[in-house]
Formats: sequence, C-alpha cells, structure tokens
Amino acid sequence: MVFSSLLFSFFFLPLVMILYFLAKNEYRNYILLVASLFFYAYGEPRFVFVMMGSILLNYFLALVISKKKNQRKNIFARNILVLDIASNIGILFIFKYLDFSISTVNSFFHTDIPLKNIALPIGISFFTFQALSYVIDVYRGNVDVQKNPLYLALYISFFPQLIAGPIVRYSSIERQITDRCCTFDGFAEGARRFLLGFGKKVILANNLSVVSAEIFAKDVVTSNPLQLWIGSICYSLQIFYDFSGYSDMAIGLGKIFGFDFDENFNYPYISKSVTEFWRRWHISLGQWFRDYVYIPLGGSRVGIPRHLLNMFLVWALTGIWHGANYTFIAWGLGYFILLTIEKYFVKPEKRKNVLIKILWQAFTLLSVNFGWVIFNSSGIRQGICYCLAMLGRYGICATIDADIIRYTREYGIFIAAGILFSMPIAGILKEKINDNKAARVIAAAIPIGYGFIFLWAVSFLILGAHNPFIYFNF
Repeated sequence: MVFSSLLFSFFFLPLVMILYFLAKNEYRNYILLVASLFFYAYGEPRFVFVMMGSILLNYFLALVISKKKNQRKNIFARNILVLDIASNIGILFIFKYLDFSISTVNSFFHTDIPLKNIALPIGISFFTFQALSYVIDVYRGNVDVQKNPLYLALYISFFPQLIAGPIVRYSSIERQITDRCCTFDGFAEGARRFLLGFGKKVILANNLSVVSAEIFAKDVVTSNPLQLWIGSICYSLQIFYDFSGYSDMAIGLGKIFGFDFDENFNYPYISKSVTEFWRRWHISLGQWFRDYVYIPLGGSRVGIPRHLLNMFLVWALTGIWHGANYTFIAWGLGYFILLTIEKYFVKPEKRKNVLIKILWQAFTLLSVNFGWVIFNSSGIRQGICYCLAMLGRYGICATIDADIIRYTREYGIFIAAGILFSMPIAGILKEKINDNKAARVIAAAIPIGYGFIFLWAVSFLILGAHNPFIYFNF
C-alpha cells in the first residue's frame, strides 16, 4: 500500500484517524501499531514476519546491552553490539544483496552458482537503519532502553515513515511515543503537509516519470541529444518530487498523530556546491552515515589518506544502500570523487569570486543530473553511453523534432512547474509581501489551493495514471 493511492487516502487513513481520535490516550499507540503492521502486511503478508523478527532481535539485544553496561561489563556489551550489527546487516544482505553477490562471483570466477531469487521486503533498508541507530544509541548511552516491546515496535514499524523514510532516530521521538499532544493546529499543519506531498508525488512526479521512462527506454546511440537532456532533467525532477513528496506526506501524517519528524529535503537543486547538495538531499540518510559510520571512523580529524579512506567507505556504502547494482555503487563513488575535489582542490575560499561561484553552481547541477542518469540506468555501460549521447558523442544532431514538440505540448506544464517549485518560491514571496490585506487574501486562498491540488491529484488516480514509486525498491 502506498500513500498515493485511493485505498490509502479514502479507506485506510480515514479509518485509522477515526479509531485513533476516538480512543483514549493509553490505547492510541496500540492502534497505530496494529495499523502499521496491517499497512505493511497488506501487500506481502509474509514480510511482516521479517520486520517483526528484526524488532524482537533489536529489542532483546538492546536490553542485554543496557543491563551489561550498567554492570560495567562494557566488553560484553560491545560484543553484543557487534552481534546486533552483524545480525541486522546479515538480514539486509540476504534479502537485498545475496543474489547480486552470487551474480558477481559467477561473473568473475565463471562459476554457475544458482540464484536464490529472494524477494525484497519493502522498506527493509529504512527500518533496518532505524533499528540499528536505536541499539547503537542505547550502547552509547544517548537514549534509555525501551522496556516495552510494543513501543519499540511502533517506533520501527510506524507506517508514515516505514517504507520510504525519513530515517527517524529513536532519540528524536523517544519522549513523543509516551508523551505527545495532538492539537487542532498540528492536525491542520499535518494535513496541509500531506496534501502538498500528495500533489508533488501524483501531479508532478508521476507525469514526469512518463517522459523519463519513455526516453530512457530509447536507443541512445540513435537518439536526439536534446531528447536525452529532457529525459535526464525529467528524471532528476521525478526522483526529487517522488521522494520529497513521500517525505512530506510522512512528516504530515506524523504531525496529524502528534509526532514531529525532522525534515528530509531542503530545496537541494539550489545548492551552490556538491557538499551543500548533500546537506539538502535525503538529509536523514546523510546524517545517519555521518553519525554512525563517518565520525566513528575518525571523520576529517585524521590524516589525508585516512580521511580519503573514510569518505570512500561512506560513499561506497551510500551507493550500496540504494540497491544491488553496480550503477548505485558508481553513483556513490562519483560523489566521493566530486567531494574530494571540493575539499582538497576547489575549496570554498577559492570560490569567492562571483563568476566562479556561478560556474561551480552550474557544475554542481550538471554533476547531479549526470549522476541521476547513471543511477537510473540498467548498467554502468548504458549510463555512460547515455551521458556521452547527451554530449553529442554519436554524431546525432540536436533538433526540435516531433517527439520534443509532443513532450512540450503534453508535459511542458509539469516540467516547468517542476523546475519552478524546486526553488523556494513560496518563502521568497512570503518575505516580499508586506501588505496586510494581500497577506489575508493569500491566507484565505491557501486552503482552496490545497483542496484543488488534492482533487486534481485524485483525478489522475481515478483515471489510472502512471503511479510508480522509485524508493519502493530501496
């Protein structure tokens, strides 16, 4: 079940909200837990047992770690932590990377080991990372161990952020699980945020996906380079609105039920550097790798060779986290190279000149766009060929042909809106409007605008429009 579906919007969510707000406070967490398990089990019931196994594993090992640390048996507690990390990574490896590893071995050593064809549980990367962060924080003493297994189960399985994040830290909602307040203002803000994300996903991401899917399926060697640029731009916008829209819906749903989740996107396509891009894109994932991998390895407070190794490991893992394909690894390592260039060769103090700032911002945006081409390709060779074809490598002239006219006529409004709203237009206008009367008119029109967005998005779903979700695979 996905948020951008009629089943979720008109049946599941209203029913959960009715039960939740009619129930007494002491029962609300359990209603959310049951709803979350049903939400996850709806598509593939057997996978809910994988998640429940993960919850029980981390619950009991965290209890042991907490007890032994209190008894000053830190070596034993550390060994239990290692066991927990190995178990979680092992589960993730079996479901997500085992067949990829077998294929790699077969390819390099010319063996014929049969693939296991194990299906991928939805959202396993997200709930595994949440569980890991909880146990590590218990070991570090950053949070108290949760003795109620149902509360820990709610933290890991809570349906708003279960299948696509943001990756929520237990420390950020530890108190909210047992002590939160649902207010009318919070509910209204959550509803607005959900509707905004719903519109971004259904209206923009889904329509942009039609163009990107069609163009990426073409033979790039014989394709018009201008079409390929349109395809890459549409995919860059699609993945942004697909994922940030889902994050908006998750944050909005959290607010409706009294939870405050951290932001996951902050207009990444206005970034002036690659470093800034990763401070604005999938913020929760970047912070997770920073706090649980990069800093424990020594961060930047080490010599240059060790720092480069730390960065290499973090970005290799970031690529691998996204999926079992060499394209994801290449995509991650591409950012390792770009960030190395920024940190050691084109440092911020060298980008003070206005012209250099503009050129570096353009370089950043182009690098991100080319990176998404590799990310979205079936293989590294295909991705490189697409990038070379964009640059005219195969001698095809960039002309405005019939397909480009069709894309412009049928999807131009979505491409233009995607580019426009990837910038903080609303914030800029809000700062510029000082007239009280105009501000009141805008405030009155906003609810109408949200209602229009929702109805427009629902009309696409009713008509059976293309409704993929990229991060379902991660």
